[in-house]
Amino acid sequence: MLTVTNHTLEKLEMLLKTSGYRVRYEKGNFKTGACLLLNSKVIVVNKFSGLESKILAISELARDLEMDYNLLDEKQIAFHQQLKQTTLEL
Repeated sequence: MLTVTNHTLEKLEMLLKTSGYRVRYEKGNFKTGACLLLNSKVIVVNKFSGLESKILAISELARDLEMDYNLLDEKQIAFHQQLKQTTLEL
């Protein structure tokens, strides 16, 4: 289970950044808190969402993305595997 802290959000952002994704915070009318722009490796997060919604949206996207483990360090690989094995309950 993920804790709802700024540190968790930063870990998620760093995981995606290291994997080659850009995380941008913009206003938008998303049905979820974030969306992935196809073929561009850009994740747009609704900047007006609360911390919990941002973490939930980004972690759901990160869970479904295939990460190149050659780009990640051991802690990031473990964090991504933890995301894939956990059902999110925030």
